[in-house]
Amino acid sequence: MTEATTAFFPGFGGAQLALHRLGQGRPVVLLHGLFSSAEVNWIKFGTAAKLAEAGFECLMPDLRVHGRSSAPHDPAAYPQDVLVRDLEALVAYLGLTDFDLVGFSLGSRTAARAVIAGMKPRRLVLSGMGLEGLAGWARRQDFFLDVIDRFGTIKRDDPAYFSQQFLKTMGVDRLAARMLLGTMADTDPAELSAITMHCQVLCGDQDNDNGSAERLADVLPDATLTFIPGTHMSCVTRPEMGERLAEFLTAQG
Repeated sequence: MTEATTAFFPGFGGAQLALHRLGQGRPVVLLHGLFSSAEVNWIKFGTAAKLAEAGFECLMPDLRVHGRSSAPHDPAAYPQDVLVRDLEALVAYLGLTDFDLVGFSLGSRTAARAVIAGMKPRRLVLSGMGLEGLAGWARRQDFFLDVIDRFGTIKRDDPAYFSQQFLKTMGVDRLAARMLLGTMADTDPAELSAITMHCQVLCGDQDNDNGSAERLADVLPDATLTFIPGTHMSCVTRPEMGERLAEFLTAQG
C-alpha cells in the first residue's frame, strides 16, 4: 500500500490546512476527532488503508488547530461553525460533486452540521457520536474548556486526566483550542431531519462519551446502527472500524 501524501489547502480566511490523501477511486472525506489528527484517527491503525483497498481515495484533513494545520490566535479566525466553513472550502478546492463523508466524534459533529447547512454527500457516517453529543454539546464543551483551564494540574484520579494527557501528547495549542471550542453550538434534534441520505451511526460498544448512538440513529431519517468493540478512545484502533466503514460505503442500494 502506498503511503499517504500530504499537501495544504486554504481554509476559511486563508488558514493553511493540511490534507492527507491515500488510495485511488471514489472520494471519501474523513474528519477526525477533537485534539486528534488524521494520522491518529485514520492512518496509524489502518482504517484508511482498508478503505483504499476497497476502492476509495481517502481525503483526510487535519482540522483547524489540529495536526499539521494552522492554529491562528486571531479571534476573527473563529466564527461560528468555522470547521464547517473549512470543510466547505475543502470540497470547493477539490471540486468534489460526488463523494462520501465520514466523521469521528468532533468530525461527526462537523459532518452533521455541514449536511444541515446544505452539503450533500452520497452517504454519511457519524462515528463516535450519540444524540447528546450533538444536542447537548454545550455540556461536553464545558468539560473540554475545564481540561484546558486546569491543564497540567489534573491528577490521575480525576475523570479529566486522560483528556489532559491526550491534549499534552498531541501538542495542541491550548489558546487556539479554546477559541475553536467557542465556535460550536448545540444542534436542535429537529434539524437532523435534513440528513436524508443513507447514514451509518458507528460506535464502540463501550463508548458513551457523546451520549446514545441508539437515540441518534432513531432520530435520523435513514440510519443504520453499527457497533464495534471498544471505548471512545480505543474503537478507532480496531480493525473493525475500517471493515465496517468499507462494508457500508460499498453496499448496494
